[in-house]
Amino acid sequence: MKANFEAFSIAKLPRLEFGAGKIRCLPDLITPYGKSILVVTGGASFLNSAAWQDLQQALQQAGIHWQLCQIHTEPSPHLIDELVQRYAGQGIKVVVGIGGGSALDAAKAIAGLLEVGQSVMDFLEGVGPELPYPGPSIPLIAIPTTAGTGSEATKNAVLSVQGADGFKKSFRDDRLVAEYAVLDPDLLATCPPDLIAANGMDALTQLMESYVSMKANPFTDALAISGLRALRDSLLIWYQNDEGQVEAREKMAYAAWLSGITLAQCGLGSVHGLASPLGAFYPIPHGVVCGSLVAVATEVNIRAMQSREPENPGLPRYARLAEIICEQRLREPEMAYQALVKRLWQWTEAMQLPNLSRYGVTLEGLDHVVAHSRGSSMRTNPVVLTDEEIRSIVERRL
Repeated sequence: MKANFEAFSIAKLPRLEFGAGKIRCLPDLITPYGKSILVVTGGASFLNSAAWQDLQQALQQAGIHWQLCQIHTEPSPHLIDELVQRYAGQGIKVVVGIGGGSALDAAKAIAGLLEVGQSVMDFLEGVGPELPYPGPSIPLIAIPTTAGTGSEATKNAVLSVQGADGFKKSFRDDRLVAEYAVLDPDLLATCPPDLIAANGMDALTQLMESYVSMKANPFTDALAISGLRALRDSLLIWYQNDEGQVEAREKMAYAAWLSGITLAQCGLGSVHGLASPLGAFYPIPHGVVCGSLVAVATEVNIRAMQSREPENPGLPRYARLAEIICEQRLREPEMAYQALVKRLWQWTEAMQLPNLSRYGVTLEGLDHVVAHSRGSSMRTNPVVLTDEEIRSIVERRL
């Protein structure tokens, strides 16, 4: 996290096609790998769009045969195993994921398992035997239709089991990284406001947490700052349907892509540490958790460092985040911290991110959440939080 050039590593990234109308290049990207593909998409939004009608015609003209798989909820290990069994042995050469984070994560997992012949439970981190992934993965092309999760840039497929004994864990390997990420801002035009808010706040949280991460480096710092500036200038415009929608969608697609890169390279923090158990134990969309908790978690992190680790390099990083997000010089650190938290609260309220009690979270359930919050994301938080501090983050958003 130091601002010098200590040794660091950058893992594999997808090749990128970015720009309005870029989905039209999909047949040319597919053809070198083969003519039989599996399209993994969400419930109905993309399939009801003109873009899907145009894409079907383009695939047909290119002689590409496709099968279609719809993902209606956050994917579970059972669903992935079922889909892999259904499509294995059918000569699929490319998996194309088109949709939000759930569709892209499912596509990533399916591509990784079609030729492996094992359950995804064999490879999930934190559950099961955690066997080394043998590969191979077949080529994946990831095309997001929302701006937030950054799944198109990462090597992990997040899978969930809902309920009191549930979990949200990753199937993770460099070989799962997409061959191409196709970012077409035109595909974001039909996003409803609630998805814009939740996914946008997810991207914001990912950029912020990776910037203050214990594993941040000069490369990820530059990307995080660039993404935050783009998001700052576009998220509310897009959400409020103000003038400048086209540019706002372009900037949000860019910011979400960068958030995926930075989280993949240097990890996240306390918000995502809590998002894992909250999303597993309760039916809360991931972006809603991020948007609801980011202001409180930021304040708790800052106060914890001030009280126990006043020399923690995370503090000047939060001050820098304040200047970027608030677009002003803030020479006094305390003024910067207050301005940052205030702006995060303003965004949370402006986009009507709901309290967690709406999804059934209660005081009585918080001990269970806290006990399961110290996964990989919490390990890169800039300060080790106490159980009481972690509990307070959630309690203030009930």
